[in-house]
Amino acid sequence: MPEKLPQNAVNVAAALRSLGAAGEIVVLPESAPTAAAAAAQLGCEVGAIANSLIFDADGEPLLVLTSGAHRVDTVLVAGTAGATKVRRATPEFVRAATGQPIGGVAPVGHPAPVRTLVDTWLAKHEVVWAAGGHPHTVFPTTFDELVRITGGVPAEVA
Repeated sequence: MPEKLPQNAVNVAAALRSLGAAGEIVVLPESAPTAAAAAAQLGCEVGAIANSLIFDADGEPLLVLTSGAHRVDTVLVAGTAGATKVRRATPEFVRAATGQPIGGVAPVGHPAPVRTLVDTWLAKHEVVWAAGGHPHTVFPTTFDELVRITGGVPAEVA
């Protein structure tokens, strides 16, 4: 991990402050590209990790913040989002929509707002950890705060 906070994490920290979020960016000693890797480093349940997954919903980006314990059901999500087809986005599509790399996509700090669904299962955890814009960064939040700061819609996604 670089000694200096990566620029994407700096941008996410600024977005969190501007949105009145309580959490601060935490730098992890190891990269955490998966929920299991993040949970192991944070000492929490994998279900308390909010995976930020970008999907291609009829050509438009759709951010699904899902519990790390879940696998997104794209048919269910398509129905919820009113999309004909929802599929996993390419790394290039993710970068264009968020300005952030896969494995570190934060729920905020994107060049433009991204339509967001927030997994209702995240509400079962008092503290939820979300990516901070870089694979080595995360921040603590809550389900309610995630819904608020992203303008997201609570939904069943798995």
